[in-house]
Amino acid sequence: MVKLRLKRCGRKQRAIYRIVAIDVRSRREGKDLIKVGFYNPMKNKTYFNLPIILYFLEKRAQPTVTVQNLLKNKI
Repeated sequence: MVKLRLKRCGRKQRAIYRIVAIDVRSRREGKDLIKVGFYNPMKNKTYFNLPIILYFLEKRAQPTVTVQNLLKNKI
């Protein structure tokens, strides 16, 4: 099963997150299938590649609660 979830990147105390499509059995920093966006909580910026996100949602990928809230705020 595939999920859309956050993958932590960046320095200590300055985290940014990539929004990735990843297998549910993988770790947070594990190998992802594809990067579909990013979220910077320090500057409150988000970017989504909507065609790819919609493709994965059609294929029954489940977004995590956090990613779902980011998508609701954006759309």
